[in-house]
Amino acid sequence: MKKTSSGKQVLQEMILNKILDKEYGDKVTDKKVDAEYNKYKKQYGSSFSTVLAQNNYTKSSFKKNIRSSLLLHEALVANTKITDKMLKAQWKEYEPKITVAHILVAKKSDAEAIINELKKDGSYKNFAKLAKEKSTDTGTKSNGGKLSAFDNTDTSLDSTFKKAAFKLKQGTFTTEPVKTSYGYHIIYSVKNPGKGKMSDHKKELKDQIINAKASDSSYMQKILSKEFKNGNVSIKDNDLKDVLSDYVSSSSSSSK
Repeated sequence: MKKTSSGKQVLQEMILNKILDKEYGDKVTDKKVDAEYNKYKKQYGSSFSTVLAQNNYTKSSFKKNIRSSLLLHEALVANTKITDKMLKAQWKEYEPKITVAHILVAKKSDAEAIINELKKDGSYKNFAKLAKEKSTDTGTKSNGGKLSAFDNTDTSLDSTFKKAAFKLKQGTFTTEPVKTSYGYHIIYSVKNPGKGKMSDHKKELKDQIINAKASDSSYMQKILSKEFKNGNVSIKDNDLKDVLSDYVSSSSSSSK
């Protein structure tokens, strides 16, 4: 088993967790783990237990997985130097979290007719009423077309839709139909705090940079290699001496 690729991966993860726990364990408290756990619990609601079981998790093993992820995040933060240049580049892309509602229809003429109605009464109450009556988006129409809050890092929404939504001031709607692959949208800005100054959003900018780095597999490989090397791991079992070869040179992990 220990010679198989899956066995090797399990051992790598066990060793990595020990290294990261020693280095960053004091930063990953039970309170942080519980807070993250409760986010998932709230997200899945009554189906949470089923989702855990489907993914072969118990409450305990899922919390261990969360702890491992948080330790890895701490290692990423510790090994990433964020410069002013990086912050300025991210600021160009940055948009704060906004909340919008939308009405989706198949024809441009239908969208234009709805916009004409909104020009007579552009209140959110009227928009929500029209969404319930006319929107073809069955997932949101019962809620007045309201979508979950999103920012510039969201990948689930059409880029054209997002661009139009970010341009809207709070309490206004698009006066031209927004075309996407789904049809024609009318978008209403429920909440938009405005972009403001870069100095007010440094934490969010840093978080976005870190999250982007976390999705970069080659960058993460470098971080893990550094942590394994700094961990001074010594493996005495000849069958396992190359278990860390993906991350460190054979001399670093060979038996003494």
